[in-house]
Amino acid sequence: MIKSIPAEFANKDLSFVIESAKTIVLRSPIKTPVQTSFGIMTDRPAVYLVLQDTQGNTGVGEVWCNFPTCGAEHRARLLDSAILPALIGTGFSDPEHCFNTLQAQFQRLAVQTGEPGPIAQSIAGIDIALWDLVAKRLQLPLYKLLGASRSSVGVYASGINPTGATESFLRCRDAGYQRFKLKIGFGDDIDYPNIESICSQLYPNEQLMVDANQAWSLDNAIAQAARLSDFPVKWLEEPIMADSSANDWTALAEASKIPLAAGENIADAGSFTLANKANWLSVMQPDLCKWGGFSGVLPVAKEALDNGKRYCPHFLGGGVGLVASAHLLAAVGGEGMLEIDSNPNPLREKLFAPAIENGQIAISDEPGLGIDLDILTALQNDPVLSGTY
Repeated sequence: MIKSIPAEFANKDLSFVIESAKTIVLRSPIKTPVQTSFGIMTDRPAVYLVLQDTQGNTGVGEVWCNFPTCGAEHRARLLDSAILPALIGTGFSDPEHCFNTLQAQFQRLAVQTGEPGPIAQSIAGIDIALWDLVAKRLQLPLYKLLGASRSSVGVYASGINPTGATESFLRCRDAGYQRFKLKIGFGDDIDYPNIESICSQLYPNEQLMVDANQAWSLDNAIAQAARLSDFPVKWLEEPIMADSSANDWTALAEASKIPLAAGENIADAGSFTLANKANWLSVMQPDLCKWGGFSGVLPVAKEALDNGKRYCPHFLGGGVGLVASAHLLAAVGGEGMLEIDSNPNPLREKLFAPAIENGQIAISDEPGLGIDLDILTALQNDPVLSGTY
């Protein structure tokens, strides 16, 4: 069991046997494409997973499938054909026991198929659903079961596109945000007019971060970090390839006056520990739908805080993963912020759209994650949102 569960819950029965599982692929059309330095999203997919145990309890999870969107159907088929059969009918003492078992069981398949990412993402979605299930069975909101002492978290508006950036920034401010993250890496003639425009309009209590999505070489990143230091940028996210060498990350960190952020593309506990103990990153950003779920990310996020870093979960998908990230951030603690996509996405908004007040959101005290399965069923039955799987 995860060691950070409060002593008052240590003797609770978290065991289960999953009897059935359902994968749900949804895809929402969007009017305005979402732009990143590596590609353009013309629709928004989601893979949701509903698990039911032998006692009739249910839990819902989400599997990362952000881009390219064709990956949604692939992950659903991977779950149904390979991973879920290993879960159904097997008894586990708690979700972490299941997480560790599935990781070990499918390590060889990940190597054999060359698909460690989709397999890890599928297992992460299972883990999220299992923690939702056991918390609902105990009639506890999940953040409390995981040891949180607070029921609200700070947020920031993410995914601000280079096209219409200032207008998006102002719209997000009107929605209650006080912190904003701009997509960059599109060329200086696009990036810097956007940065200059937003920075010129920031209030004293507001902050701007930028995300390059691995756009630059090391030399270019060092030069860009120097130029960006003329602006009040609070962090520079993924300026170089996420899998760059320790030497490259160290060189960039030593050259940059701006704190560096990354973590969404780290996908094992050992690599997180290496990054947590090193001085490359000031902000650690694991994505619990991409790797680890609660069982994997909670320990490495707490490890990040122990090493003087901020934990700010990465997330840019649907509503289940977002509310899960909020519960996890509350449980980890610290001064981190929840990333909320500023772009319209019914697959997020219809499941989790809390009011933002003074840059904060409140987390529901409903059992588990607080997701209404009736709404998920309605989304599944909506012909506009249905996937092709």
